[in-house]
Amino acid sequence: MRLLLDTHTFLWWLAGDTALSVAARTAIADEGNDVFVSAVSAWEIATKHRLGKLPGVAAIVTDLDATIAAQNFIGLPVNIRHGQTGGALPGPHGDPFDRMLIAQATVERLVLVSNEQVFDTYGVGRLW
Repeated sequence: MRLLLDTHTFLWWLAGDTALSVAARTAIADEGNDVFVSAVSAWEIATKHRLGKLPGVAAIVTDLDATIAAQNFIGLPVNIRHGQTGGALPGPHGDPFDRMLIAQATVERLVLVSNEQVFDTYGVGRLW
């Protein structure tokens, strides 16, 4: 399975947070799965840290590439097709980070690992 971690999922995985569902934790830990972390999540983490909303990420925010690699995850850059797809998404969901993750999951045929039920309305696979 090819998984795309939502930002909160990635952070909960790193922290060993029990808020991460058993199904999500099992899928992420399965070495047979490809686990992606988007550049969008790096942008969201850095932005929210700068704004003081994520003070607990100080140790990783300066080198998210190394953190992603240390977990044997794959960094997923944003490309033009992702941008076009995200910009064209219908509906009222206004979070730009979520819209881009939806677009990437759609274009790259990835399963989003997230507790965000709103993703279901966009026709992407979601695991939680």
